[in-house]
Amino acid sequence: MSIQLTESAARRIQQQIDKRGAGLGLRVGVRKSGCSGFAYTMDYADQIGSDDRVFEQFGSKLVVHPDHLPMLEGMTLDFQKQGLNEAFKFVNPNVKAECGCGESFTV
Repeated sequence: MSIQLTESAARRIQQQIDKRGAGLGLRVGVRKSGCSGFAYTMDYADQIGSDDRVFEQFGSKLVVHPDHLPMLEGMTLDFQKQGLNEAFKFVNPNVKAECGCGESFTV
């Protein structure tokens, strides 16, 4: 299994890196948080560690530390625009429940 990027997400990642002027990709992970247990984290990947897993599609890279893989395996990262709102959307088959506010999840 792996982690997938939609073409829309890959384009947005590259736009943000170009705007910033630096970065190798997007680092995605999870942290303990919220009422359901975990929340997604995102940051620029300025370097890739020897243990990191890199998933590349449509010219953009997602970087994931191996500790986070069990909760992210099989996930698809999408970028959606709806009216004035735009955001990355995590489509994660490992999620069993999400909190009402949508900020955290449980696996």
